Amino acid sequence: MRKIILTGDRPTGQLHLGHYVGSLRRRVILQNSGEYAEIFIMIADAQALTDNADNPAKIRQSILEVATDYLAAGLDPERTTILIQSQIPELYELTAYYLNLVTVARLERNPTVKSEIKTREFDKSVPVGFFTYPISQAADITAFQATTVPVGEDQAPMLEQTREIVHKFNSVYGETLVMPDILLPEKKLWARLPGTDGKAKMSKSLGNCIYLAESAAEVKKKVMSMYTDPNHIRVSDPGQIEGNVVFTYLDAFATDEHFQALWPDYADLSELKAHYQRGGLGDVKVKNFLNKVLEIELDPIRQRRAEWSGRVPEIVEILKAGTAKAREKAAETLQAVKEAMRIDYFGESYLGREI
Repeated sequence: MRKIILTGDRPTGQLHLGHYVGSLRRRVILQNSGEYAEIFIMIADAQALTDNADNPAKIRQSILEVATDYLAAGLDPERTTILIQSQIPELYELTAYYLNLVTVARLERNPTVKSEIKTREFDKSVPVGFFTYPISQAADITAFQATTVPVGEDQAPMLEQTREIVHKFNSVYGETLVMPDILLPEKKLWARLPGTDGKAKMSKSLGNCIYLAESAAEVKKKVMSMYTDPNHIRVSDPGQIEGNVVFTYLDAFATDEHFQALWPDYADLSELKAHYQRGGLGDVKVKNFLNKVLEIELDPIRQRRAEWSGRVPEIVEILKAGTAKAREKAAETLQAVKEAMRIDYFGESYLGREI
């Protein structure tokens, strides 16, 4: 079977390091691996509208921001199809059919849905569109016949629900939909990078993000103000690694080559950690090293982003072409679904059947 990837992001602003570490960096690696016949990256604007319906302008502006970040990070429209969710009506028809295969009780048990409702403090005022987005997500995944869905562990329950829908549909109507598999991050740490303030989640609303589009000066300012070990007051004090955001970021970005080039006093990160833990190493030195490491990673992205920012019409054409290609794929799946359900009333296969 041809291997196909479907993944994406809600467009609610520029992408930050959390997105980059959690998914975007790996997407570029998967794209360049040559292992996948097709890769679909969805800008999930319809999903974003489920809790931003009163501010569609925010979503509209964010679509271009996200697309620019994709291209700056290294996604190649020749090898990866970038699409806009709301412009593919077949997804909504598939969602309508799948709604009949899932109970309210099952949606209420979905851990991701419960967590997101609590985070947004919806309680009983949760919008129906938001409540049912696991079903919409199942439509997205199956529409493009995805075999592989790269997500973090926090999204695993969503994919499990998709697999349940696929199983139920195929059991009732015959083998039609492709059963997708989850592709988890290689390291649990990469699933969700903490905020610069030490909070568990990097969030725009908390103001604890480092954005891919930020200048070198802005990044350095945020790195130098990062949360470390509050008990590491003097350089001579032993330092704590656990919960120390600077070392969490170094885990995600620093390589042995970085040490060789930038800080040859240490062979690798484990040596640096050991020195910090026994005392005698100040936070400023470690932060300066992290800033240099991040600059090596971010500067090429920043340069490509500056270039793409002056080519907005070209970005729009990339989105149009990608969405058109994706819609053709979704239409194929929808036709197969309607035939399996025997609701293709005006197709040739319907003519002549007995009622």
